[in-house]
Amino acid sequence: MYIILILLGILLVFGPQFWARHVLKRYSKTQDDLPGTGGQLARHLLDKHGLLDVAVEQTESGDHYDPLAKRVRLSPANLNGKSLTAVAVAAHEVGHALQDQAGYGPLKMRSNLVQIAQRTEKLASLAMLLMPVAAALARSPSTGFALFLVGLAGFAMSTLVHVVTLPVEWDASFGRALPVLRDGGYISAQEERAARRILRACAFTYVAGSLASLFNLWRWIAILRRR
Repeated sequence: MYIILILLGILLVFGPQFWARHVLKRYSKTQDDLPGTGGQLARHLLDKHGLLDVAVEQTESGDHYDPLAKRVRLSPANLNGKSLTAVAVAAHEVGHALQDQAGYGPLKMRSNLVQIAQRTEKLASLAMLLMPVAAALARSPSTGFALFLVGLAGFAMSTLVHVVTLPVEWDASFGRALPVLRDGGYISAQEERAARRILRACAFTYVAGSLASLFNLWRWIAILRRR
């Protein structure tokens, strides 16, 4: 039974990630009929919505919007590519910039939680690393248990960030990017179905991280219950 649960967990964690990659790759072929590259579209949309201070940059660390630096960062393929994937991904990241412009609450919450989680994650890892040493030196199981709780709290914060991220990503795809692409005439009616799949994949890239975080938290809670 335990093995089945582990296999199910692996499927839930990696399944969405593989599906998202498949969709993004499927529509990454160059289309000469598109009016511009992903980077050009991002710049155009930002200017159109008055976000002149938001820059568009190339990145090697994955497509994302940085609300602190005010940067839309796109991978080389999406920045320079003329494909449905490039266009939709660019619109998705601009969607985050539009959320930021509108003062979208969940985006603000995620940004604040990410900063806290970055600190607590390091503390949690250190606590887990020191737990057996501290318990042995103090000759007290309670010392190790206290460090365990500190580590668990850090992992819980990371899980919370992932959970908050899901509605933010979904809104960026379907509350911002799709209406912009459709109503602005940047994609045809025939391309809208494919664009929906790509935007869904953009949102689902974070589902795997959320499920992995929840699975990890559940594993540590299970360890705690056995103590």
